[in-house]
Amino acid sequence: MNIKTRYDKATDSLYVELRSLPAHRTVEVETDIMVDLGEDGRPVGYDIQHASAKSNFIARLILEDQAAE
Repeated sequence: MNIKTRYDKATDSLYVELRSLPAHRTVEVETDIMVDLGEDGRPVGYDIQHASAKSNFIARLILEDQAAE
């Protein structure tokens, strides 16, 4: 998997794209963390608000991606 990220410093928001597919629905998984799900129900991306305070979650995403390869 090839993770892509977009960070907006002004709003401290980070989007982590896992797959380049359209989102079918969005679900809140933790406070200030939304996951976009594809038609197949699998994550396509995460929208993380207050990202500078969510380093543990972001690290887990990266580690899970590395383990999947």
